[in-house]
Amino acid sequence: MTAPPPPASLAPSPAETIPWTDPQRAEAFRAWVAAVAPAHRLLPDTVRLASADASFRRYFRLDTADPAAPTRIVMDAPPDKENSAPFVQVAQLMAGAGVLAPTVLEWDQPRGFLLLDDLGRQTMLDVIDPARPDASRPLYDQAIDALIRWQLASKPGVLPPYDRALLERELALFPEWYIGRHRGIAVEGKLKERLERSFKLIVESNLASPSVYVHRDFMPRNLMAGNGPALGVLDFQDAVYGPITYDVASLMRDAFLSWDEEFVLDVTIRYWTAARKAGLPVDEDFGAFYRAVEWMGLQRHLKVAGIFARLTLRDGKPKYLADTPRFIAYIRATASRYMELTPLLRVIDEVEGTSALTGFAYGRV
Repeated sequence: MTAPPPPASLAPSPAETIPWTDPQRAEAFRAWVAAVAPAHRLLPDTVRLASADASFRRYFRLDTADPAAPTRIVMDAPPDKENSAPFVQVAQLMAGAGVLAPTVLEWDQPRGFLLLDDLGRQTMLDVIDPARPDASRPLYDQAIDALIRWQLASKPGVLPPYDRALLERELALFPEWYIGRHRGIAVEGKLKERLERSFKLIVESNLASPSVYVHRDFMPRNLMAGNGPALGVLDFQDAVYGPITYDVASLMRDAFLSWDEEFVLDVTIRYWTAARKAGLPVDEDFGAFYRAVEWMGLQRHLKVAGIFARLTLRDGKPKYLADTPRFIAYIRATASRYMELTPLLRVIDEVEGTSALTGFAYGRV
C-alpha cells in the first residue's frame, strides 16, 4: 500500500529535495540565492533542478514575483571543475551579435554561481517531428538566421583558435577511448597507420576552411523554441574561432536526431545561400562547400564517439554511449563517399565487425 503524501505544511520544499554531494556547497548555494533574491524578486523556496549536462554544470529554475520574468535560471558550476568566464564572455558576444542568449544577471565568480535569464523549457529538439521534415523547415530557417548573425560578428583574436593542435587532440579521443578502451582493440600496426593517414587528411581539409566564431554544439538540443521568431541559444561556453563549416555540420548531423540526405542537403543549401548573401566566406561552389562540411562533420563525429565512450568509462554516464551507433553510421556514410577516406572506412569495418561498402573507387588501403 502506498503511503499518502505528507500534508503541504510538512512536505519538503523543492530546494530541500535537490541532490547535493557536498553539504558545504549546498549551503553556499542557498545563501547566495537568498542574497541575490531581493534585487531580482526571486522566490528561493521554489528552486528545483532544471537540467544537468555532460559536464559538471547543473541548472536550476526558480520562480520570481516579477510577472515580466516569472522564472530565472541558476547555474551551478564548481570553479575547481568548470571555468565560467568563457560562458560569460560568449553570452556577451552573442548579445552583441543580435543572437538570443541568456543574459548573465549575477555572477559569483569565486564560487561559480550564475543567475541567468530563462529562455524556456522547450528545445527545438522537443518540437521537431522527425517524420515531417517539411514541418520542421521553419525551425531550421530560424536556426540558420541565428547562426549567420553569430558568424557575422566574428573577429580574430577574441575566442580561442580552433587550430591544428585542438583538431588533433579531438581526433585522438576516438582511438584512445572508443577503439582502445570501449572496444578493447589495440591501436597499432595497420589500424594505427590507417587512422593516422586519415586524420592527417581530415585536419588539412578543416584547416583550409575560412574561420568564424564557432559554437561547437549548435544543434536542436541547445536551441530554445517558444521565444517568438528567434531561437534562443544555449551551451555556448566552448566557442572558438575556427572553420565556418563546423556549426552547420553540427546542426544537420545531430547527436540525437538523424535526417535523410535530401533534407540535409536542402537545409545546407539554404544556409549556404543565406551565408553568401550575407557576405560570409563560404565557397562559391556548393559542391566544394558541401564536401568541406562533410569532412568537418567527420571530425566532429570521431570526436563525439570518443567523448561518449569517455563519459561512460571514466565519468559513469552510460546514457551517452547509446547514441554512438548514430555517429558510427555518420562516419561510415561519409568515409564511403570519398576514395581518400577508404582507410578510415576499413578501420570502422574492422572495429565494428561490419562489411565494407561497395560502389565507389578504392584507393591505397
